[in-house]
Amino acid sequence: MKDIINDKETVKLRDLKLPEDLKKLSIAQCQQLCKEIRSIMVSTVSKTGGHLASNLGSVELTMALHRNFNSPDDKIVWDVGHQSYTHKILTGRLDRFSTLRQENGISGFPKPEESVHDSFISGHSSTSISVACGISEAMKLQGKNNYTIAVIGDGALTGGMVYEGLNNGGKVKDNNLIVILNDNNMSISKNVGALAKYLTSIRGTEKYLQTKRAVEKTLVNIPVVGLPVAKGIKNSKDAVKGRILHQSTIFEDMGFIYLGPVNGHNLAELEAVLHTAKSYGMPVFIHVKTIKGKGYLPAEKNPGEFHGISKFDVITGNPEVSANDCYSTFFGKTLASFAESDKRICAVTAAMKYGTGLQFFASRYPDRFYDVGIAEQHAVTFGAGLASMGMIPVFAVYSTFLQRAYDQLIHDVSIGKLHVVIAVDRAGIVGEDGETHQGMFDIPMLTTIPGADVYSPSCYDELRMCLKKALYDDKGLSAVRYPKGADKSTYDKSSLNTEYSFTCFEKSEILLISYGRIFDDLYKAQSILNGDGITCDLLKLTHVFPIQEEIVHASLRYRKIIFFEESSGFGGISELFGDMLIEDGYSGDYSRVTSHNFIRQASVASCLNSLGLNFEKMCEYVRKRSILNGKA
Repeated sequence: MKDIINDKETVKLRDLKLPEDLKKLSIAQCQQLCKEIRSIMVSTVSKTGGHLASNLGSVELTMALHRNFNSPDDKIVWDVGHQSYTHKILTGRLDRFSTLRQENGISGFPKPEESVHDSFISGHSSTSISVACGISEAMKLQGKNNYTIAVIGDGALTGGMVYEGLNNGGKVKDNNLIVILNDNNMSISKNVGALAKYLTSIRGTEKYLQTKRAVEKTLVNIPVVGLPVAKGIKNSKDAVKGRILHQSTIFEDMGFIYLGPVNGHNLAELEAVLHTAKSYGMPVFIHVKTIKGKGYLPAEKNPGEFHGISKFDVITGNPEVSANDCYSTFFGKTLASFAESDKRICAVTAAMKYGTGLQFFASRYPDRFYDVGIAEQHAVTFGAGLASMGMIPVFAVYSTFLQRAYDQLIHDVSIGKLHVVIAVDRAGIVGEDGETHQGMFDIPMLTTIPGADVYSPSCYDELRMCLKKALYDDKGLSAVRYPKGADKSTYDKSSLNTEYSFTCFEKSEILLISYGRIFDDLYKAQSILNGDGITCDLLKLTHVFPIQEEIVHASLRYRKIIFFEESSGFGGISELFGDMLIEDGYSGDYSRVTSHNFIRQASVASCLNSLGLNFEKMCEYVRKRSILNGKA
């Protein structure tokens, strides 16, 4: 692009060298680009699904960041990462943005292997400040004078790791660390707790801070002496502010310069505060106010529904696929029905009331419903406290987020033999959100905990049975895991139980084993294989851990055993089953089909196909194994 651009000239994203050319544009031109970015995002996400509302709310903020900093030398760290779509568009991925969250396309989250502008991979909340502290310290050690900017949402402030990062980041006075709070006054579910109230209170100081910003803007625009003067009178201003307001912010108490609140949709204001922040040479905390869903009315009206959404109609905003029929909804309604006759049952969520189906419980029993914010560790230990007093807590959480509370499951629940039920949502493949969100590690994690019981139902009816058993028959840590999406199973349900079941052929020497969602595919595969003359028995596990010794003993008679498992194979049920077979002296052919790596974004169907866990690939594997070792 040409070196000088007329500030009245109309510009388009496709004509720019990004992000470099952004610095050559006028505010008005950038505002026009922001409209173009919103249009691209709505059009794309309507076809691919994704995190829309949070990205619509952070367009101007991202534009201002790239106009005032020099990525990739300056490092921008996105908390969670689901608000990084504008960042991707402005850093050379415009031509690939239509592939968002698609197989072989660009990720819905920051990914360093995708671009040098993505400084750190992210998908879980409340980590950015700790990451930024580490990057900033490394820059000092390497003699670099670049900036590190952590962008974090107000919902993430409910996560305790934020304060660990702030506590350590504020101690280092000679660095270029900037933390930006993108405050849209809500997380996925409504913000909860004392921190939400605190943010509301400091938003009320805006009149004072508008005056403060006007003074700073005037000072920094004075040639030569402006920046030193602005920095030099900082202590005086703080003293005056203390006398006027009789308080400081928690962020200042932790060692940060606090700037804000700032209108996050006013580019001029954003650029002024970023310019000021760069002048300090010490940790700065910038409080930016935004509107979640900004620029697309359906998302502004219902930002929670448009946080993470499937395909939808752009004109009406209506999702293409209804979530009324899914495991999460069925679980939520079932738990509420049990709670009707048992006042001991409590429901706990970590800022995912709607995602886990707990809105039904919350509306009927608000006194027994607890949203603790993005704080999975607290949720588990809080549940342990409830359990110690005779309540029956049920913590509903996505498999990928349960990983954050491993220590609490062991130390605070299991050692004390407390009865806490974990409803593990999104267990197994989730698809387009990719590596950071696939639910492949809850099984290896839970099976290391003594006394834990783990259930993996294969249909709605079985989910109800497993939940009832977990609530009333188990005494310690009990987990019921189920997949994303709806129950589409077609297998014979005449012998459903919460333990295990065999489907036998009298002369079969091959045993096929599975559990959970993919059992339905194994059921189809058995029918096809039997028709091809390869007779197979089926073993369906429901109470998957601990593995019952009698099941292993019954399996010893088979010459060939194949275990299909939608989980990480390291520490999975199939690995434990194989170990028990060996200990019992099994000398036949045992093999298993599992995952052994992180799984990139693609549709659920494509992921299962690549892992060999759909009925076509199951048939293919059994045929190959039969030929390799002699047909049964």
